[in-house]
Amino acid sequence: MKSADSNTERPADSRRPVSRSRLVTIGFLLVIAYFLWTEHRAHLVQFLPYLLLAACPLMHLFMHGGHGHSRGHEQKSTDVDQKGAR
Repeated sequence: MKSADSNTERPADSRRPVSRSRLVTIGFLLVIAYFLWTEHRAHLVQFLPYLLLAACPLMHLFMHGGHGHSRGHEQKSTDVDQKGAR
């Protein structure tokens, strides 16, 4: 009788090498990526400066969370509460 807690996966299964079909798929995707890059490089590279300019406002919107702007508001409210309690 098997217990409900027994693990059916063998440790050797987790260290199995990459299967042949997965290697073929990776190779196929690499060939596709190479041909897409070589054929479309001329008109994709011309848009790189515009992508840099578009990245600036996006970084401004999404990356300002780590500057601690919200901590300043919380600190001011606790300072007012402490001064009012005296």
